[in-house]
Amino acid sequence: MNSTADLLKCEDLTKKFGKDTALDNISFSLDPGHIVGLLGPNGAGKTTLIKMAAGLLTPTSGAILIDGDAPGVYSKGIVSYLPERTYLNESMTPDQTIKFFSDFYEDFDPERAGEMMESLNVNRTKPVKNLSKGTKEKLQLILVMSRKARLYLLDEPIGGVDPAARDYILNTILQNYEEDATVIISTHLIADVEQILDEVLFLQDGKLILQESVDTIREERGLSVDETFREVFRC
Repeated sequence: MNSTADLLKCEDLTKKFGKDTALDNISFSLDPGHIVGLLGPNGAGKTTLIKMAAGLLTPTSGAILIDGDAPGVYSKGIVSYLPERTYLNESMTPDQTIKFFSDFYEDFDPERAGEMMESLNVNRTKPVKNLSKGTKEKLQLILVMSRKARLYLLDEPIGGVDPAARDYILNTILQNYEEDATVIISTHLIADVEQILDEVLFLQDGKLILQESVDTIREERGLSVDETFREVFRC
């Protein structure tokens, strides 16, 4: 563990796909111990940034650093990533996924996973293919949050979950991430998540247009995060 001040740092980070620029020369840093909202309209570059932090994409130019190192073997041991789309083996049961994650990740807590499955009413013996879309998303989130990671990357964690379960899931995130860790939540459901956010990053057309603490937004702008988002991205 390098234990640098910046858990995640981007320096003039650019990512292009052919002629299209997904991220355009962005620079920012995040300290440990915060829940950060990664917000912006469709095509802003949110998922690209998360995939780069997860080590799935490499920069075209500039740098992205996780605890002082470029994404690689070290970062995979401290980063827990929830993709927007389901990746689970459809033939496995939730109990089998717990065993799989326990074997694969040294920091995985199977007892924590089991408790969350019980609380969120996930059938632990039914094959994943027979679970509803919302239950699959709950299961994926449980697996990700059951790791004792230092950086959690959550891409649309409540997008397919019914409104009644959202508060519980957000509370689950709040209660289960490590105190010295950072959680990045990319979402369009800003009003639902802003209650747990400490800080926000606004992306538009691959550019970082705002990095601010939620308290500062409320005190200086007199607006909620959702209202600020609507004002910044007004058509």
